[in-house]
Amino acid sequence: MEITPFVRRPGVGREGRPIKVRTNFFEVITMPENNIIHYDVSITPEVPPRLNMKIFESFVNQYRERALGNARPVFDGRKNMLAHKLLPFGDAATFNVTLEERTPVASRRPPREFRIRIRRVGDIVMGELFQFLRARSRMTNNCQTAIMALDAIIGHKVSTLHVAVGRSFFTPEGSRSISGGAEVWQGYYQSARPTSDKMMINIDLSATAFYEGGRLVQIVAKILELRSPDDLRRGLSEREHQKVERKIRNLKIRVNHRAEARTSSKIERLTQTPASRTMFEKDGNTIDVATYFQTTYNMRLIYPFLPCVIVRRNVFLPLEVCDVIPGQRHMRKLDGKQVDEMMNFTRQNPTLRANKIRAGLNILDYRNDEYMQQFGVRVSNEMAMVDGRILPTPTIHYHPSSRDNRIQPAGGVWNLRDKKVATGATLGSWCVLAFLSPDVLPDHDINAFVRELANTCQDTGMNIPNKNPPILHANPQGNIEESLKQAWLRAGNSAKAQPQLILCILPNTGQPLYAEIKRVSDTVIGVATQCVQNRYIRQTKKQYCANVCLKINVKLGGMNSFIDPTQIPFISDRPTILMGADVTPPAPGPGSDERPSIAAVTASVDAKASRYAASIRIQRGRTEIIADLANMVKELLKAFYQTCGRKPERILFYRDGISESQFGSIITTEIAAIKAACQALDANYKPTITFVVVQKRHHTRFFPIDSRDADRTGNCPPGTVIETVITHPFEFDFYLQSHAGLLGTSRPAHYYVLYDDNGFNPDMLQTLSYNLCYIYARCTRSVSLVPPVYYAHLVTNRAKLHARGGPFSDTGSEEGGGAAVTFGVVKPELQRVMYFA
Repeated sequence: MEITPFVRRPGVGREGRPIKVRTNFFEVITMPENNIIHYDVSITPEVPPRLNMKIFESFVNQYRERALGNARPVFDGRKNMLAHKLLPFGDAATFNVTLEERTPVASRRPPREFRIRIRRVGDIVMGELFQFLRARSRMTNNCQTAIMALDAIIGHKVSTLHVAVGRSFFTPEGSRSISGGAEVWQGYYQSARPTSDKMMINIDLSATAFYEGGRLVQIVAKILELRSPDDLRRGLSEREHQKVERKIRNLKIRVNHRAEARTSSKIERLTQTPASRTMFEKDGNTIDVATYFQTTYNMRLIYPFLPCVIVRRNVFLPLEVCDVIPGQRHMRKLDGKQVDEMMNFTRQNPTLRANKIRAGLNILDYRNDEYMQQFGVRVSNEMAMVDGRILPTPTIHYHPSSRDNRIQPAGGVWNLRDKKVATGATLGSWCVLAFLSPDVLPDHDINAFVRELANTCQDTGMNIPNKNPPILHANPQGNIEESLKQAWLRAGNSAKAQPQLILCILPNTGQPLYAEIKRVSDTVIGVATQCVQNRYIRQTKKQYCANVCLKINVKLGGMNSFIDPTQIPFISDRPTILMGADVTPPAPGPGSDERPSIAAVTASVDAKASRYAASIRIQRGRTEIIADLANMVKELLKAFYQTCGRKPERILFYRDGISESQFGSIITTEIAAIKAACQALDANYKPTITFVVVQKRHHTRFFPIDSRDADRTGNCPPGTVIETVITHPFEFDFYLQSHAGLLGTSRPAHYYVLYDDNGFNPDMLQTLSYNLCYIYARCTRSVSLVPPVYYAHLVTNRAKLHARGGPFSDTGSEEGGGAAVTFGVVKPELQRVMYFA
């Protein structure tokens, strides 16, 4: 019997040095032996999942002895209720539930009434899941429901005690304030995962942002990055007013000037006028808010010059009488500074992370969970120990004239000293465009940097006949398109040749200027640009110039390095094309449903798989499947043929951004589209295809047991591969940590083979994927993803910057819903080179 539509694991690999690691998976020691009874739950009126849990708790407390026969059913907060036995009420019943408000007695609202309708769906046959885990049957709907049931059983109690978001729960203990009136809460993620012969629970640290609780006026000061509310005495400018209103809209608050009034309200917007001039009708008279508070509550406002919040129509509250209710998730996109602060909070070395995961087990407290006990579920308190291997490091080739032309890097890191790029491009026609005035950045400073950059490029194997390009200055707030066109003309006129590059010097790391430079250069002019930061100009470092040189070389069609052909026989033996694909959905937030997604496919265009071309499509938002994949693949197959003079006989396609639930539709759509692209070029053209999904959005982490098997950051070394114990019971998947740790705990990539005409065995695919991670063009380090996928990421991120007239890119407004967005098309002369590097 065929037990999978995908690829079965063709044995296990042998290549590399053995290693033992701990991983954040915990074995489920005992499972429910009997069937689990599955019920469908509907609660009216409809409320958010977090309130659903409270209503369900009240239901169990009110009906446990009678209707539930002393059972403790579990609930997933949405539709599914699970019980370890048949419940006395039969196949269906409706219950009235009273939800008491947990607020002080003086202000208690009348209890709210809800109706719960429960209907028996059927039995979850646990024996079917056991058969699947033992590789004796395929993944059925019943197996998926059984895994969902296990998630609900382990998650029920903790989600009634803490703030739950998806499979994570969060606690304010140890939270840290970040800028903008937000704070980061530590949390824990838990998920039931099927593995060979057993279920495991994957437990990891998690973190998310919440709004800080407390005085609203304090939060407003933090949003505006002021030291204290006293700095608000000048009032709010129009821009500050808009920013504050955008950030606090829909926040829940309570008033603090009346002890008896503790009900919550939701902020709708801010008044345009300050409290001292916001008027309303009271007993037939018109009165301003500040005067009203003075006469009614004998309360003189400290901030009468600030606007009021409007919570209901014509209900105005001064900022200082409002307290933000703690525990509200920060649903808006975090800004760059907040993201950096959050990353600093979550970044923990492997030892600390492992200790915190163990501490999380105490909070989860599986051993004393009465719901788990009732279902007969027990989970080990020990991290799983797994056998892995460290794959051998590949040999990287540079130009034969280099003093150091063949290297085998130690620890996944090397440098360009004594090395020349494999194929150096020629840069003759170029121009420098500084977005700073000559007073701030004089030409002699620019000349010194350009001289160092040109010399470094020359030393690393590029040909720079023109070391004195013209220098122009431009206003960063001015007409960027016109400035770039002027630079393009100056470059061409100066060298009497087609302009090749504009070197742009930026005043800061701000996104809008960078985005506009890339939009104009990629889609309007059709010239490569290289942006450098002003802070690196005056203190020129050789290493910085070398990194810039790597990018410039591939943007002009050069090749930086390649892997020894004997170590990548799959690519070197026969014409083979590597492809990488990614889809970037629109950022979450208001109007995101109307915004498009961006799909990108990159493909190698040379026999060494070092140089790449790209294809981009804009498609309907929230669509993960690439709609026009057949035409994109066709474009890239043509690019390979035009460069190499031969059709690829093999296609190795790496696909990012796909969850396991979408694997089935990928088989029927994208793999079919690749085949259709080949047939469209030639009815007899049938290259062999291997399709591998690459996942980085997962919670698997590895912790070396022996310090001799760790790198200097405490992580597993590059080349660590794991393919047993925590992988699929019988399908072809593996984890590969291909990069050297920098900060925190490294996240391995999860490779999952969905389709394979090429007959890969584990050693072949694991070694090839690992070796490719050493020829990412932008740096001298092994990277965490195979380059085709990494480049597809770069291309989708670059394509965001090609938008005009809409808020899709980060440069747009946060609120600007469905404005028409148009995307420029990358000029043909750039499409065949790595303009995105």
